Amino acid sequence: MSSASLPAALALLFSLAATTPQLVSQASDQPAHLAKFPSENSVPLKIVREAVPSKPFTVVGPRGAILGQQDGSFEAWIFPWKIFANLRITAQMQDYPVSIDVNEQAAVIEVRPDHTSITFSHANFTIREILFAPREAPDGAGVLAFFQIDAVRPMTLTFEFTPEMKRMWPALSDDRPSPEWVKTAASGFYVLHLNFPDHAAAIEIPGAGPGILAPYQERPKIYPLQFVLHFDPAHDGDKLYPLLLTTADTTADSDTVALAAKLSALGRSFESLYEQNESYFRHFLSEHLVIETPDKQFDEAFAWAQVSIDQLKVQTTPSHQETALVAGFYGSGDSARPGFGWYFGRDALWTLYAVNSYGDFQLTRDELEFLLRRQSPEGKIIHEWAQTADLVDWKSLPYAFASSDATPLFLMAANDYLQISGDTAFLKMHWTSLEKAWDFERSHDSDDDGIYENSEGSGWVESWPPGMPHQEIYLAALDQQASTAFSNIARATGHEQLADDAQKRAAHIAQTLEKEYFLPDANFYAFSRNADGSLDQSPTIYPAVASWDGTFNLSRAQNMLSRWASQEFSTDWGTRDLSPSVSFYDPISYHQGSVWPLFTGWVALSEYRNGRSLAGYTHLMQNADLTWQQDLGAVTELLSGEFFRWFGRSTSHQLWSSAMVVTPTVRGMFGLEWSAGANTLTVTPSLPAEWNEAKISGVPFAQSRVGLEMRRNGSTLSVRLTGQGSQAVKLVSRSPDARVENGELRIPLPAVEVGVAHGLPEAGAPTSQLKILDQKQSPRSLQLRLSAPANSHQAIFLRLNEPKIRLKVDGAEFAADSAQLRTQFPPGIGYIEKTVTLSW
Repeated sequence: MSSASLPAALALLFSLAATTPQLVSQASDQPAHLAKFPSENSVPLKIVREAVPSKPFTVVGPRGAILGQQDGSFEAWIFPWKIFANLRITAQMQDYPVSIDVNEQAAVIEVRPDHTSITFSHANFTIREILFAPREAPDGAGVLAFFQIDAVRPMTLTFEFTPEMKRMWPALSDDRPSPEWVKTAASGFYVLHLNFPDHAAAIEIPGAGPGILAPYQERPKIYPLQFVLHFDPAHDGDKLYPLLLTTADTTADSDTVALAAKLSALGRSFESLYEQNESYFRHFLSEHLVIETPDKQFDEAFAWAQVSIDQLKVQTTPSHQETALVAGFYGSGDSARPGFGWYFGRDALWTLYAVNSYGDFQLTRDELEFLLRRQSPEGKIIHEWAQTADLVDWKSLPYAFASSDATPLFLMAANDYLQISGDTAFLKMHWTSLEKAWDFERSHDSDDDGIYENSEGSGWVESWPPGMPHQEIYLAALDQQASTAFSNIARATGHEQLADDAQKRAAHIAQTLEKEYFLPDANFYAFSRNADGSLDQSPTIYPAVASWDGTFNLSRAQNMLSRWASQEFSTDWGTRDLSPSVSFYDPISYHQGSVWPLFTGWVALSEYRNGRSLAGYTHLMQNADLTWQQDLGAVTELLSGEFFRWFGRSTSHQLWSSAMVVTPTVRGMFGLEWSAGANTLTVTPSLPAEWNEAKISGVPFAQSRVGLEMRRNGSTLSVRLTGQGSQAVKLVSRSPDARVENGELRIPLPAVEVGVAHGLPEAGAPTSQLKILDQKQSPRSLQLRLSAPANSHQAIFLRLNEPKIRLKVDGAEFAADSAQLRTQFPPGIGYIEKTVTLSW
């Protein structure tokens, strides 16, 4: 390098202030601030809480994410780039000799589907930090923020952050970026340069100047970047201050002139981008599934679950030609792994049952086609696809096809889409790929028992102390349901022989599961089967997936269901996957004793489908109540199996966790099953005893939507279809003696029902709530098998659908208002069982 070029290079490396005269005119139309516009909007869903600095928040859109803590600090991503981290604010007030850490003043967080805001409150100022991820972001953009400031005295705000410019895992990134301050007529902006000129990012707060700009003569050292903003309430009260970010992926676009033009365009379109987000989510909430029940908080949890799923639709980079679901987000810390912010086959496929339930058929088609484009030549469906997979030799790494369950789940989800949408044309278009997936599944059976096995990747567990399983009941149960699913697909697309063969295979697997996995002495189903035919008898919740599709149930599951509902498996915040009786149980492990909302959802739906509505309700509500616990509006990935607390590494905005609010609600509590091809909607509800009525709007059915109104009338539950498409739909039920009269489905109700309260415990608490182990209903009795801590008093809601009956109670007593039963558990240690019998 010549001596003449050395100062220029060092100026770039050490952030010398640079002025580009050409740039001044190009950026002269960029205002030094943003005029105030209404930031409160009409999206009818919000959560407002006191800010808790230790808790995270996520703001996610199709092209970017802001991941932070409730003290207002955050990192910013424009996919697949992590632009900066650790943004924090300090304030220096006029005639006030103490510098104020603004983040320590975080007082309130408000979360809406379209944006999140954090309010910093001090005696001299109120600052609102408003963050959003545009649904229609222009090229190079993905997230935006703005600051609304009110103050008594003039002050200087310093916005400080760490420049990163890291590609998301696993792609390699340069070393730390070289920041350059580029002056404009109004103020200036930072450019984050890399070693090669084809990638860069630009960051601007219009009206703010630079902070630390170390001259090249100084010793090399990493300094934070700073924006310094002077605010005078006498002149600046009507201004908003946006934080603009953009990226460039070509040498031409990485030029400072081009970046200045992008920032200027973002500033001009800022308000419209914000309004587009508002409009998108207002329509999303009104056009998808809406439930109205007496439990308004539950209604909101259901709405938030749909929003949380939708927020995880991410466009592929750099083309933005595909949209698919990523598994979830959480702050990346010092790494380039923002939770699980990339594409997972099985995560998305479990979630498509929720997506189909609320009728986003376009998303389902997008996801299925995303997976099919990456299907192996042999037919296997991918497990994992990084956002930067195209920048590395992804298929040489051990991730793409690491699990074997995505292939049967793909067939199951495709059939679920068919049953609800009636879209045979889509399946015919992809028939070759569907048949290939089926051939892959049925041909991988090394021990000739006719069941798909783990030889092609993990089933569920990715680690297991006794050794990795040969064939898990989890995978075998999926194979059974996938065989039924493929039979339906083949029949709908005109392949009758294949349909018959697949149905025979489903029947064979059902029989083999009972023969190979049931443990008569334990009255339970084994976890896995070894190649030599021996069994791993560890009690787990994995057999619960057998009931997922509604086409199959394990025939001897009653004792197992009771154990799942007991304190052995059920904490007060969800279900453990493994019994504590197993020697390698560890409540803070990933796969051997922790609580996943995913597991809780599997178990809840299984309970509803096996006549255990009280336990199903308890587990469903545990998932729903998590909506307000950590990352507001989302449901976390996993929690301790011993104390009510999520893991430090738990992905706080987790895709399938939110799905496990939607699916057990729609298909368990409300008992919906679709057959668009037969124009039949099956409704078998298990409404909580406390509810007199419930209403569901926007139920997808073929190419239309219908509504359902459910109302108790004495000993009958009346279900009525509403909406323009309802005339063509036949309403039926699995409930015995249900009948249609005068256009209504009338379902007989038992004379007596009971209900249980829901609510999560205090942080750090162990399990101590009442458990409903079993419920047995007969024409003149209801028997409840209960479990609760010794010496505790418990209450159960009581409902009489036939008020004139003479009710007798054994094992409990009536409360003063006769609307509750109260029971005391005897002395002892730990949980004690008790039976309460109601007869009439």
